[in-house]
Amino acid sequence: MTDVFSLRDFTFPEGFLWGSSTAAHQIEGNNIHSSNWYAEQQWLKDDPNAETSGLACNSYNMVEEDVALLKQLGHQAFRFGVEWARIQPQEDVFDKEATDHYIRELTLLKENGIKTFVTLVHNSVPRWFEEKGDWQKQENYHYFEAYLKYVLPKIAPYVDFWNIFNEFNLGVYESALVRKFNCTIFHGRAYHLIRQYSKAPIGTAHAFVQQFGKRQGDKFDMAAQEWYDVLNHEFFFHAMRTGELVVPGIGGIYDRDIKDTSDFWSVNLYTRDILDTRVKGILGERYPFKETRMIPMKFYLEEFFPEAMYHCLNRLKDKPVYITENGVCADNDDFRLVWLAEYLSAINESIKAGVDVRGYLYWSLMDNWEWTSWKPKFGLVSVDREHGFKRIPKPSAYFYREIIEQNGFKADILKKYLKEMPRVQDYHL
Repeated sequence: MTDVFSLRDFTFPEGFLWGSSTAAHQIEGNNIHSSNWYAEQQWLKDDPNAETSGLACNSYNMVEEDVALLKQLGHQAFRFGVEWARIQPQEDVFDKEATDHYIRELTLLKENGIKTFVTLVHNSVPRWFEEKGDWQKQENYHYFEAYLKYVLPKIAPYVDFWNIFNEFNLGVYESALVRKFNCTIFHGRAYHLIRQYSKAPIGTAHAFVQQFGKRQGDKFDMAAQEWYDVLNHEFFFHAMRTGELVVPGIGGIYDRDIKDTSDFWSVNLYTRDILDTRVKGILGERYPFKETRMIPMKFYLEEFFPEAMYHCLNRLKDKPVYITENGVCADNDDFRLVWLAEYLSAINESIKAGVDVRGYLYWSLMDNWEWTSWKPKFGLVSVDREHGFKRIPKPSAYFYREIIEQNGFKADILKKYLKEMPRVQDYHL
């Protein structure tokens, strides 16, 4: 971490869009027909450190409160998901009540002047679709298409930005490579289908992780750096730009229906991967201290590395960019203040370097279920799950509100909320 007290004031371009992000399964609760719900009951039950999602943040039943919270905190945009498993709980059943729920949520957001970023698939899928092989089989696209043909005409009038998928691009094992090959094809097909109902910009949220060889200049670590970048990132950017989809070891095709099917780069960015060819599995320790953490568990998204934001964004100068996820998990909210200041500074420097960044959505609006546990706390707002799921904004939420109001960072604002640089907690793991 750098000394944020040394940062100079900076502003963002006029019209810059500020807000936050969530994912349906992580906040809504009781999503009993999803693949993730089933997985929780199976592989988390024997892990003493794991926690299931349960009612999550109860956001499915607290839509009015959450929209009011967004308004209170000055957010201009909100990224959330419509949950396929709720809308189509069985292959031959579409749930009108669930569909109406999302229409009501979208309506409330629009009435409150909040731009909507809608994710159509955010990791979880219906259990019945998973049983059919989900994204591992190209022939399964027709199931996804049927879902889209049902939901798109109903929600399209309320959507300002589309994310077709969330983060299918990561992974170097065979099933992950198959998934990203197929999902890139499905993205292209879905793009053209959405365009029949909507003129709003369309993208897919890309998990952008700087691939960083541990020994810069070492031929083995640098080869791993380039290889992992191709497998995790460049295959997607190349496909969107040229129509040529190449996933080494899986296949390569040219499909003109893929080319130019991303109207903007949707970037989810947190940190870097440390690639160490001297250890089994190549992925090294991300965080420099093995025993000191910011939360009471080992977690892979703790390292502050805003340089990754600058490095990665500077590869995306050919389209508008929206940061659709960026945030830090920490028990001490002071870290969130530092994170916001450092990463927004890096984004600002990227804009100066010619990147057309048009918006920033912090992950996440509230402390949500992070797929295996409640311990990683990313939220600007805490949730008292023992007392009616009360939403309690943290100091960082008000700090962020002032950034939004100023459309930039002011050192005087930071000093109101942060008296000294925070120190990492030793949890003796």
